[in-house]
Amino acid sequence: MEAWIAHAVQQLLVWMALPEIGLPAVFFIAFVSATLLPLGSEPAVFGLIKLNPELFWPAILVATVGNTLGGAVSWWMGWGAEKLYEKTTHHSPEHRVLGWLRRFGARACLLSWLPVVGDPLCAVAGWLRLPFWPCVACMALGKFGRYVVMTSTLLWVF
Repeated sequence: MEAWIAHAVQQLLVWMALPEIGLPAVFFIAFVSATLLPLGSEPAVFGLIKLNPELFWPAILVATVGNTLGGAVSWWMGWGAEKLYEKTTHHSPEHRVLGWLRRFGARACLLSWLPVVGDPLCAVAGWLRLPFWPCVACMALGKFGRYVVMTSTLLWVF
């Protein structure tokens, strides 16, 4: 069974590496990397653009949408985790960091592009029940800026 799973994963990776599958692969990788899984999407975006320079803006936009949707999933995971926490403990947690995030509100999601803390920040925004659509808009702005700056810098360096 494990050999079959390994073969299926290898086939999926080969399929996603095909040039005509480039944008869907970037979307998938950007989506997964915005969840709490440790994965970076910048190399996939850079690689696609390096091979196909005419795809600069489409790749940036696809990566932004995928990464933002992944952040939205993290928001919903945080919202669900908070509801489960309150249901099992019968009280709401209060910490200094949570107070800071509450004070900044949805604008704190502008920092969702940061490595290490950005993805958990989206989950914490859901935990705090910050307004969903403003959080998603701020996530999208931050992530779009990161992709433009990172990819442009990598193209300039390499």
